[in-house]
This record gives sequence, C-alpha cells and structure tokens, in this order.
Amino acid sequence: METDVLIIGSGAAGLTAALQLATTRKVVVLAKGSISDGATAWAQGGIAAVLEPGDNFENHIEDTMVAGAGLNNRATVEFVVENAPLAIERLAKLGVPFNLEGNDWHLTREGGHSHRRIVHVDDATGWAVQQALEAAARAHPNIVLVPDMVAVDLITGRHQERFSTSGRIHGVYALNRATGQVETYTARATILASGGAGRTYLYSTAPRGATGDGIAMAWRAGCRVSNMEFMQFHPTCLYNLEVKNFLITEAVRGEGGFLINPKSGHRYMPDYDERAELAPRDIVARANDAEIKRDGLDYVHLDISHKPAEFVKTHFPNIYEKLLGLGIDITREPIPVVPAQHYTCGGVLVDLDGRTDAPGLYAAGEVTQSGLHGANRLASNSLLECFVFGDACARHIESHWDSLPPPPQIRSWDESRVTDSDEEVVIAQCWREIRQFMWNFVGIVRTTKRLERAQHRIDLLRSEVADYYSHFRVTPDLIELRNLVEVAALIIRSALSRHESRGLHFTLDYPALAEQAVDTILVP
Repeated sequence: METDVLIIGSGAAGLTAALQLATTRKVVVLAKGSISDGATAWAQGGIAAVLEPGDNFENHIEDTMVAGAGLNNRATVEFVVENAPLAIERLAKLGVPFNLEGNDWHLTREGGHSHRRIVHVDDATGWAVQQALEAAARAHPNIVLVPDMVAVDLITGRHQERFSTSGRIHGVYALNRATGQVETYTARATILASGGAGRTYLYSTAPRGATGDGIAMAWRAGCRVSNMEFMQFHPTCLYNLEVKNFLITEAVRGEGGFLINPKSGHRYMPDYDERAELAPRDIVARANDAEIKRDGLDYVHLDISHKPAEFVKTHFPNIYEKLLGLGIDITREPIPVVPAQHYTCGGVLVDLDGRTDAPGLYAAGEVTQSGLHGANRLASNSLLECFVFGDACARHIESHWDSLPPPPQIRSWDESRVTDSDEEVVIAQCWREIRQFMWNFVGIVRTTKRLERAQHRIDLLRSEVADYYSHFRVTPDLIELRNLVEVAALIIRSALSRHESRGLHFTLDYPALAEQAVDTILVP
C-alpha cells in the first residue's frame, strides 16, 4: 500500500500526528495489535501543564530540569512546556472529559512538581485520551487505521528495485498477523510512534508490545540512538502474584500517600530525601529497592488509608475498585508495592521538528530521545511529549511537503531462502533469559561487573538470534525477540560507557556526579 504519510503506532503521538496531517494528506496508521493496545491507554496519572494562577512556565521548566539531573536540552524543555496548555485545549475540544473543580480543571500534584499542574480524568487519563483520539481518527475520511500489523524493518534505498545508499526511509515492511504474510507500506514520510522498550525487563508496567521495535528498526536503518542507559523504574507497581504489571499512580503519593516499611512500620522516605514521597521517581524507586533488599522484603507498603474514605474513592476510583476485587480496601489498609520498569527515557535522536537522522523518517513519543527528559522523566511529562512532538512532526511534514519525494519502486519481501521454524522453544528461552539478566544486572542499582556479565550474555544471544532469524520465516514473537536483543545491547553498551551516577543510572562503581552532563550517543 502506498499513502502520503505512514505512521507506525496508534497511541497519543501517532494519532495526534495523524489528525493534524489528515486535514490535507492521506494517512495510514499501523498498530501492532489492536488500535488501543499501546502504552497511552495505560497512563493513569495525567498530563502536566501550567494552568494554575500561581504557576508559570519557568517553574515547570525548572522542575523538569531538576528531575532530569541537568541532562535535559533546555530548548526542548522550553518548547514542550510552552506548548502544553495548547495541547490540553486541543484534547478538551476532542472531548477528553478532564476533571473539573468549579469552572476550572482540577489539578493534582505529583512527585518532582513544585505546583499542582496535572490535568486528569480520574485515575485513568490515558484511556480517556486514547478513546477520544481514536474516535476522531476513525471518523476522519483521510485516516486508515490498520490493526495487527507487526513492523519488521524500515524500508530504505537498499530495498529499492534500483539499489540506493541514500539513507532515505520510504516506509516499512510489516507482518500481517491474520495472514502471516509480510506486506509493504510506502509513503513520502514515515513517523515512528511505536513506544518504548519496557519489556526488556522482567518486571515492567509497560504493555506486552513494548519491545523497542522502533528504536531497533531505526538503529538498523542507520539512525543514532541516545541515552539508553536511562531506564525509569516506577516506584509503585502493585505486588500481586496473580495480577501482573498494575501501576499505582504517582498521584497517590501526590495526594498524601506514605511509603511504609511493613516490617518496622516506619515511614522511610524522609530519611532518603527532604521531599519525602514527592521526590523524583529515581530517588523513590532506589529507596524502595533499598528497603526491600536490606530487610529481605517482598514489597513495601503505600498507605493512603489515613485520608477520608470518600476522598480516596473520589480521587482513585479505578484503583479502588481494582484492588477491592483483589481483597485490598485502600481506604482501610496499605497497598503492597514494588519498583518496576516504567519508561524508556532514551531512544532515537530527534530535533524539535521530530526529524531523525534518516531523511523522510520522523519520530515522536517514548521511542525518541528528544532532550525533554534528560536522565529522569518528570511525572506526567510523557503524554505531553507525545502531543507536542506528534504535532511538530505533522507541521514539519506539511510545511516541507514539496521537498519529500514520492517513494520509488520497492522490492517485495523475500522469504525464498527460509522455512517455517521447528524450534519455537528457542524464542521463549531467549526472551526469558534477556528479561531475567537485564533485571538482575542492568536494573535500579548497577555495577561494572554486573554490566559486563550482561554484555557477555547479550553478545551470545545476538549471535543466536541472528542465526535463527536468517533461517526461519518471521513470526510476531521472532520479530519482537530480534528487537529486544538489539535494544538490550544498546542499553548495556550505554550503561557501560557512563562513568558516573546521574538520574536513573546509578552505579556503585561511580557513585559521584560528573562535573559535566553529557549525552550518551551511539552511532551505528
């Protein structure tokens, strides 16, 4: 299929770009699973924007820079923060039912923020945003939403019928889950909005499909990747042996929740940071990890039961109902929580227009390293980045349309030299192995020795997976495994190269902060 603009990913960044472009262009949006399966729908907390009379852009900028441990690109932070109120207005016009307080939006506060500036829809903001964007996209005649298409590789000049080394991106090869066939999608411009790489880790709040596909594909296509060592761990994921990956939003702490050591009953966050439970996520996650390891705990407690029951039910209705179904009444008792991988702060390098190193390829959202987050993402800046950069990609494509050449003739996917796999167990084994050693060796607290162990293992696995990929037809699981191996290698390589502790990268061998904040940039 040929279209004007191809978007890989159907979350906040992808659909924002699609709606902006569709006023003048034909747009195809590919989703890996269902259209609603991405990380956007999972976001509980909200969207950060300066909307309170006592707040200002400089405060939001400074909070973002402090959380990012000075590694942020200030120009990017200013760009995103200053465009935040407009992004909120556009979402409200699309029908997102943000909570109100009188005639104004109800604002909550989260860790690292100096003011109340989080607009939200109860504790399920992402789902409300996803539904509004999706409804608008489905209703637009210029947008085609295609579910169950697993992107395999970006199409470059190497795939032209007339071979070229130009480096320009012309679209993507994608596996149709229903037919098992790899299809060719071409366009003048391609936008990567495929999300992060959380499933590289054993414990993660990310959706099942967060396997770093866009990062791996862009890397293979020749794009630089940056700051992959900064993997954010959310401090409070529900500890439950039956329900996996259920996030307890930052806003629970923002609204007065305390972290308690279940063994001693001690509220410990004031011991670690003067901001206590409102400290940035990296500090809180390390504190939780330290308490768990020191006392041999399975979890710590997050307690908001000292607040009035009606307050808790009103502010966190979804969490209240979900946990009540598991036998936990959060108005009366604490929530058992553990840290879990939550957000990929590094990714494909982009500029303020969302452009990558490859001509014709743009990117927005968690797949990118835009300079917004630095060494640690400030709470509720993630959805915001999606809206601002999705819009930026669209605007640049539209304003430079005449300079974007139509796609050339592209060769069809060639599987003449491969067969169906008879060793699916290899994929399952490699997947488990990656997630386990990444959690143990490249987790919240690192050492050079652990990282070197991880490097040795990933080198072996890359070789095994490459051999497997060259002999067998692609399947969704094989595509994801190939990308997981690539992304894990990038994370390990980046972590080994940073000889300091900054933000989310904390290593016992280099506990001090270097004098100068420098991005880790990997070149293919």
